[in-house]
Amino acid sequence: MAKETDQQAQVVSFDSESLILVDANDREIGHKSKAECHDGQGILHRAFSLFIFNSEGKLLLQQRSKTKRLWPGYWANTCCSHPRAGESMELATSRRLLEELGMQCDLRFLFKFEYQATFGDLGSEHELCWVYVGQTDQPVAANPNEIEAWRFVSPDELTAEIEQHPEKFTPWLKLEWQRLRDDFADQLP
Repeated sequence: MAKETDQQAQVVSFDSESLILVDANDREIGHKSKAECHDGQGILHRAFSLFIFNSEGKLLLQQRSKTKRLWPGYWANTCCSHPRAGESMELATSRRLLEELGMQCDLRFLFKFEYQATFGDLGSEHELCWVYVGQTDQPVAANPNEIEAWRFVSPDELTAEIEQHPEKFTPWLKLEWQRLRDDFADQLP
């Protein structure tokens, strides 16, 4: 399990950043701060999840920083975040992959879906999430402000781990991985 690398401990996520509020059809309806979007039961906002594989077909997972408000220390997909107000999804996904992992790669959109998950009394995710896949063998330079640890796993290993220890994984990873395996297995790198 890899820990912090030589990536600068750059702060790249702020409670005050303005996120894009959407309706169930993903139409933009306004903006609110990241903190407000995650308060209570959450306010529906646009988000994305990236699944990056290496040339051996292994998926890069990250363990979320223990300083995260929601699901600290849980294992998640390679990268997940939000486009900011006025930012395209293409720019947001590239920006965040570079900020969190020091990587760049081509991304392919597969699907989007809405979910809501509450983390005790600390807040909730309520997102219209766009899911992308990519492939690269670039070295990982994890930002320690965002990522506690990272590792590569085979698809079968991840499926087995989720079945055996679902409590270690974020709710969105479990939902997205099931859909990727069920509906998009032939499109994974």
